Amino acid sequence: MAAGPAGAQDLPPGVGEPQQRPAGAKLDRVEITSSRQGDTDLRRKATVAKQIYGREEMDKYGDTNVADVLKRLPGVDLAGGAPRMRGLGAGYTLILINGDPAPPGFQLDQLSPAQVERIEVTKGPTADQSAQAVAGAINIILKDAPRVTQRDLRLGVGYSAVRPTPSATFTFGETLGPLALSLPVSAFEWRSQNEATLARTMPGTDGKPASSVQHQLQPVWGHGFNSAPRVNWRLSDEETLSLQGFAQRGNWNNRQLYRNEAVTPNASIDDDAYSHGIWQNLRANAQYVNRFSDSQRVELKAGAGDSKSIFDTQTYRAGADQRHTVGNNHDRSLTQAGKYAQLLGDAHSLTLGWDLEWRKRNEERTVTELGRPQLPEFDGQPFGARIQRQALFVQDEWELSPQWSTYLGLRGERIATESVGLGEEVRNTSRVITPVWHLNYKLDAKGRDLIRASLTRSYKAPDLNALLARPALSSLFPDAGMANTELAPDRVGNPGLKPELATGLDIAFEKYLAGGGMISVGGFYRHMNELIRSVTTLETVSWSPVQRYVSRPVNFSKAESMGLELEMKGRAGELLPALFDPKLALNLRAALNFYHSRVDAVLGPNNRLDSQQPWSANLGFDYRVSGLPLNMGASLAYTPGYATQQTAVQALEITRTRSLDMFAQWAFSRQLSLRVSANNFAPVQTRSATLLASGYGSTSTREGRGWFGVNLEVKL
Repeated sequence: MAAGPAGAQDLPPGVGEPQQRPAGAKLDRVEITSSRQGDTDLRRKATVAKQIYGREEMDKYGDTNVADVLKRLPGVDLAGGAPRMRGLGAGYTLILINGDPAPPGFQLDQLSPAQVERIEVTKGPTADQSAQAVAGAINIILKDAPRVTQRDLRLGVGYSAVRPTPSATFTFGETLGPLALSLPVSAFEWRSQNEATLARTMPGTDGKPASSVQHQLQPVWGHGFNSAPRVNWRLSDEETLSLQGFAQRGNWNNRQLYRNEAVTPNASIDDDAYSHGIWQNLRANAQYVNRFSDSQRVELKAGAGDSKSIFDTQTYRAGADQRHTVGNNHDRSLTQAGKYAQLLGDAHSLTLGWDLEWRKRNEERTVTELGRPQLPEFDGQPFGARIQRQALFVQDEWELSPQWSTYLGLRGERIATESVGLGEEVRNTSRVITPVWHLNYKLDAKGRDLIRASLTRSYKAPDLNALLARPALSSLFPDAGMANTELAPDRVGNPGLKPELATGLDIAFEKYLAGGGMISVGGFYRHMNELIRSVTTLETVSWSPVQRYVSRPVNFSKAESMGLELEMKGRAGELLPALFDPKLALNLRAALNFYHSRVDAVLGPNNRLDSQQPWSANLGFDYRVSGLPLNMGASLAYTPGYATQQTAVQALEITRTRSLDMFAQWAFSRQLSLRVSANNFAPVQTRSATLLASGYGSTSTREGRGWFGVNLEVKL
């Protein structure tokens, strides 16, 4: 389509087209076909509310893993390496890889940003994707096979503790007739060192009040690799076949060393320990697309996954072997999906589809205490859990007028879970109907001012590990013949867990500026039924002759969550013209989020959902130095301290967190650049405390640690 105008522009003056022909028409067509839409343009044109972050955002700081990229995104927090949106805890945010749920065991902190094309963050579910997105979804789009030859090399070295660690990513891309191939491979090491002070006041081994203070030193190190090969095959002008593989493997180690201080007699304390293991994640996906005509399209997908981990932990007391734990986890999954799309007009389309998933987890663990089995009836026995999910969906996307557009969807899912252990089988079947409605209104014809609204239904399924009925004794009270305490309970899964159901309302105003910036103000509300929370109770158990405190997940209560989200990004001269020159190469971004939640079964104050902070803020900038090929910037994320009343007798207090990241990049040429970065610069100390109504409690105070890196990128 662009060949005609491009050829006309190459003609010398006076030949071919008359020079009086308006040049604007030619230039407009060339721009449309040759330029690439930016992240902001893609966000503005999306049918549902989403944030899009492409290569430019991921390349800025020289991050060695995707987890560090996610923690800077507005409304996204990281806890234990898992991203969380809108202050909600683990499991409320759906993680997708190329639109499909991430496989079990997937490690975001072991995925190189060089293998990712873009990240899409949606605030609500859509009918054609899993509805397990109460807080939203993060879709990680891996790099597609290139249309031209590609040879990229990225070398890096980072330092956090003890010694520097190297990393490298090489991407090979080639086109062979109708085939396009891509093979990215990343190899890396990590080494860190955590320091903490643990203080406890609770009954000791004799049942009488005791206290202890321990200083913990925890070196962590390991190495791994990942790869995401892809093949695109154009079978014809209407048919394409894509094959996507993914592989992760790592060897990890950590050592825990304790120095005791102010330990009263009979107090229960942590032992020195050394742990090591292997994790592996394999995934293969195939996608077939057939465009029968300009108005019809069929897409078929299938995938298989295999994840496993092996672990070995040895604890020591007074230099002698104490407890030895060995085991393995094995997750397998199969998926198959398809959809048929039919255009009903120039701006109206209907899509029908299905989504099938089968997942299975097997777990084996053996624990010996002083060479003797800790729980003879459980040790070495296989435990397993299975989930089967079938879904049908229909969605209707319709541009009603130049200003109004809507997205209507309906998804029905059947979720069957089964837990097996010691000959016992527990089955549970749930059916979830999730209607979704997204509505967009353009205040102006160009869509610079936009109002979005959504009314959705979503759910959170129990984690497979939470369904396993295998008990794990408290490490502080490992003798099953003795009583433990409420602060150190045994843990066991619950095969009877039901999914949490959530009804949500979202509304936002987005203003897109002429220079590429944008301002967004939005709010959300979620009402949840069958909230899952771990509850500790004193029970008569099969594995002990005395009553023990046991923590198990249960469908605890109803709850509600709401929030206000503010976001701004763009050139400084456009956002704040009174303060900055419009020509200044300075980009600013900021986000401020306020959250509130309430759990019905717990009296206030502070009866909020687990891990939901009252507010959070992100600030950042990047600046290109005039006259130099130098780009630099910084990003600050802050969360205040807060308290959570988890049950009537237990509360959790967490202090504020802060993360400051900085970078500087020097581009020697189009093919060669050097980037220096610092993550969590000037770290702060954090503290968490668990407090009981009885007056007992425990506190963990952790020292922060920064990470510094240098990356060299070469395009061969």
